[in-house]
Amino acid sequence: MLDTMKHLVILGAGTAGTIVANASRHRLPSDWQVVVVDPSARHTYQPGLLFVPFGGPTDLERPRVDTFAHGVDWVRLGVSEVDALGRRVTLSNNEVLPYDLLVVATGCRARPDLVEGLTGEGWGTRQHEFYTLDGARRLASALDGFRGGRLVVNVVDTPITHPMAPLEFAFLAEAFLTARGLRAQSEIVYVTPDDTLFARPLAAKRLGDLFAYKNLKVVTEFSTRAVDGATRTLRSFDGREEAYDLLVSIAPHVGAHWVEAGAWGDARGFVRTDPKTLRARAMDHVFAIGDATDLPCAKAGSVAHYQANVLVDDLARIAAGEDPVGGFDGHASFLVETGHGRAMLVDYSNDVEPQGGTFPLPGIGPFTRLEETRANHWGRTAFQWMYWNGLLPARPMPVPTHMGLVGRELPPSLHRPY
Repeated sequence: MLDTMKHLVILGAGTAGTIVANASRHRLPSDWQVVVVDPSARHTYQPGLLFVPFGGPTDLERPRVDTFAHGVDWVRLGVSEVDALGRRVTLSNNEVLPYDLLVVATGCRARPDLVEGLTGEGWGTRQHEFYTLDGARRLASALDGFRGGRLVVNVVDTPITHPMAPLEFAFLAEAFLTARGLRAQSEIVYVTPDDTLFARPLAAKRLGDLFAYKNLKVVTEFSTRAVDGATRTLRSFDGREEAYDLLVSIAPHVGAHWVEAGAWGDARGFVRTDPKTLRARAMDHVFAIGDATDLPCAKAGSVAHYQANVLVDDLARIAAGEDPVGGFDGHASFLVETGHGRAMLVDYSNDVEPQGGTFPLPGIGPFTRLEETRANHWGRTAFQWMYWNGLLPARPMPVPTHMGLVGRELPPSLHRPY
């Protein structure tokens, strides 16, 4: 019998893919099948990995099958190839999956093996990462045995997923060592290839003030060439060196291997994507979202959420025979943990710089932009519950998808001492 169903296929079931799948199942007509392709049996709450080295939550994973709305079909296989002209996905078992619309949400992954020497002598004892659950747990053990010395947080290259996480790690390490009475015996050094702590000036100023107040050293424009585990030395391409007793490395990130191997993406495997419509370039039936794209916006859960709102609206329009509208504006929101029970909200878009004011409700909040507050911290802490119960199920949330100027103001206290 002729198959009259239409097929929306979503590659990847991380934050972006799961939100799109669940929201689309509620929005698309009954003659559309929603299929998600992902080989992993479990879904990890990635923002929580940051807290694991400091004794944070352990319940960061759930069975993937429990994260999908009723009516979403899950194919637990990998992807070998995508034939855009034939609108077919070849799976890892060589089966072929047809599609009418395709969403690439395959995220990105850290590659410590791309850094010379990083995974050699000292890997897992003196050199660590926290972008995987196993790595975060090993780092927790290392910090538990740390008795002072030089702690170096090194961003090897950008872009990375959760771009604020390395900064947060430095702040949390300062609070952790202070609480243990080890701060005076410890130096915390943040080593970055960029020329500032953050690309947006007001946020960079605020973060820089915090680093200075907390006596955190910053080394900029350090392009990491190699790690020498035997001498505990980080080396740059221009000959500079940074010694360490404990190294926390944020390795280069790459996209899906099949994107990297084909003509879909850039040299790192990120899908070439239109910034407004989220279409994969030159393919009107393929879209990309979240960390899988080559867009200059941050690779973060908030961005995936805002993108998903725009994309699902357009998928519903296409299913109804209408033209898509697009309009993603690069909106990103970060509740940045700064230690000692406080956090700072950084909220911006492509066209609107980070400023002060309250969020999401003007004059009410409860969160405050570019200010360290306890309310911001509690919002960051509560987000794990919101993630599982609101964000992933694609329930309506009181957060604007697009940036506006209502409730925003220049922070009056940018130059105040802490």
